[in-house]
Amino acid sequence: MLTTFLIGMFYCLDALYGERRDRSILFWKSLPVPDRTTVLSKVVIPLVVLPLLGFVIGQATQVILLMLGTMILQGSGLGAGTLWSEFHFFQGPLVMIYGLTVFVLWWAPIYSWLLLVSAWARRATLLWAVLPLLAVSALERIAFNTSYFLSMLQYRFGGAMKEGFAFAPKGSSHGVIDQLTQLDPAKFLSRPGLWVGLVFAAAFLAAAVRLRRNREPI
Repeated sequence: MLTTFLIGMFYCLDALYGERRDRSILFWKSLPVPDRTTVLSKVVIPLVVLPLLGFVIGQATQVILLMLGTMILQGSGLGAGTLWSEFHFFQGPLVMIYGLTVFVLWWAPIYSWLLLVSAWARRATLLWAVLPLLAVSALERIAFNTSYFLSMLQYRFGGAMKEGFAFAPKGSSHGVIDQLTQLDPAKFLSRPGLWVGLVFAAAFLAAAVRLRRNREPI
């Protein structure tokens, strides 16, 4: 999930900026494809394609490791019964699909913000994506001696696990999320932070569509 998030971030930063930089936007605009369709096709990559790819690679890696572990244990005469009993063939993939869905929905405003910056910036998209957020945090700290905006950013980047899963009680020896009982979709879907984030994501995408319609090659 971390890998797909990082790849999705850098993809979004370059998705609309890159076509203006290499002037390929002139070709794409010559086609009968609305700007809305183009922007939505860009955001589908981090929201759908990358998570699905991560899921397939993750499951394939687990199967490969299971086979290798089985061969090693059988070759050493220890037997692989314990290994196979710990491998969750059905609930493991379900947990991973749920987790990917939670993170995709939670991070949707982040991807949309990066696409908006990509449609607007003329250079240094990463700096333009980060500096305004840091500036707002710094101004709030100086003016009001508070850090609500920074806390909100931290909540947006790291709050998906807390909101989407039911963790074991403190002191429990079970610290791994691999049980269906640890999934809490009702709690996740009832969180205002999810829906507020999706509203901001829609607003950022709408602004990106408008910017792409009016921006010229760099």
